[in-house]
Amino acid sequence: MKLIVDENIAYAVEAFSQLGNLKLVNGRSISNYDIMGADVLIVRSITRVDEKLLAGSKVQFVGTATIGTDHIDLDYLLKHNIKFADAKGCNADSVAEYVFTALLKVASENKITLIDKTIGVVGIGNIGSRVIRIAQSLGMNVLKNDPPLERAGIGKNYVSLDEILKADIITFHIPLNNDGIDKSYHLLNDNNLNRIKEKSIIINTSRGPVIDNKALLEETNKKIFLLVLDVWEEEPLVNLNLLNAAKIGSAHIAGYSFEGKVNGTKIIYNALCDYLKVKPDWMPDLSVIDKTELAFPEGKSDEEKLYKLFSSIYSIEDDDSRLRNILSYSTEEQGAYFDKLRKTYPIRREFSNFTILLSERDKHLKQFLESLRFKIKLI
Repeated sequence: MKLIVDENIAYAVEAFSQLGNLKLVNGRSISNYDIMGADVLIVRSITRVDEKLLAGSKVQFVGTATIGTDHIDLDYLLKHNIKFADAKGCNADSVAEYVFTALLKVASENKITLIDKTIGVVGIGNIGSRVIRIAQSLGMNVLKNDPPLERAGIGKNYVSLDEILKADIITFHIPLNNDGIDKSYHLLNDNNLNRIKEKSIIINTSRGPVIDNKALLEETNKKIFLLVLDVWEEEPLVNLNLLNAAKIGSAHIAGYSFEGKVNGTKIIYNALCDYLKVKPDWMPDLSVIDKTELAFPEGKSDEEKLYKLFSSIYSIEDDDSRLRNILSYSTEEQGAYFDKLRKTYPIRREFSNFTILLSERDKHLKQFLESLRFKIKLI
């Protein structure tokens, strides 16, 4: 059996080589020629899997070690009886940690108190539901929008997108749908961006085209928005003027924690083993962290103290700085640099690995920290 696997999937060799003849490929440039003779194709979100790619091949299993399926022609796979698996939820904790690290950075730098703010969450899936739980643990007011779940009668107290746009913070956690009743392509556009109030925090970690980047830039030239953008409409190209306008910009790495990547590989490995009817026996070997017990920092506000703590584990400033280096590259080189940032992304461990030493003075933050899966030791 021949397997074609994106070279940037964590532990690809360790997980999949035992199942057949493995060939690693560049996911951005993979072609129909590359997969001729392959039985299994495993990709990430940068590879478009459709008739153009699969025509004439004998691929019978497609897996994506990521969340989201907008890069997969599911109808084509179904029509040709090709088994499909995705890694839904694999990096949900990683994205939630990114969102709140970014939020605390923006809040501390702009002297914003989060406890009295309203956060509008668009998309209440694996990630959005975590964002809601964490926000509520801090005492924030939460608005949620998810038309598919609302129609299905799952959950309650949903609000319209118009209501979401009135929030102090707006964060997107939805799949990219180019058409249909739940079309999310340019969900934020030149018709509704003007309804967002000045100095609102807008966070996008879903897919770049959920927000019309040109319209967002035009509106940002009229009023101040505090932008946190991890995804971009023309990836791997970035709207450089929009990057300059953003408080935080990164190269589609919100879900790139070490655990998130490994979870994605493990989910697809298990799905492939199930398809092949073989017993899964690969388990990832997670490296040990030297220092896992951390003192809670000093600071003038809760936001400042929390951001100091979070940034001691995960430097979102480094992610921002690395992406801004794209400005020094020529237009022709920028796409390759964006992909390099993702390919060479440093190991980032999730908060669940750490124990926080918390004094009585800061005990009121215990629930919030626990919602982010920190272990707490009261001192």
